[in-house]
Amino acid sequence: MGSKIYVGGLPYSATDSQLTTLFATHGTVESARVVTDKFTGQSRGFGFVEMSTSEEAAAAITALSGSQMDGRTLTVNEAKPMEPRSGGGRSGGGRFGGGERRNRF
Repeated sequence: MGSKIYVGGLPYSATDSQLTTLFATHGTVESARVVTDKFTGQSRGFGFVEMSTSEEAAAAITALSGSQMDGRTLTVNEAKPMEPRSGGGRSGGGRFGGGERRNRF
């Protein structure tokens, strides 16, 4: 088990420091980050915590999974590695196919 933890179900008012405080009772918190919307800056309701050892991470997951934070039930488990994303540009589909403009006449 790694030491990076996914935390879901966070209240939208949650901050990085609140997340640090919540997990600090179970070991040394290396980092805690609430994921925010890049346009509005509002919390997206989840975050990640990195503990210094996998044993501390396991203890925190066991203790905090299903617990409440400001009336919301937390989902706490080992973070999975981020999967690579595809390009994200134009798909090449649509009326003209590959993105190039064609003369219809």
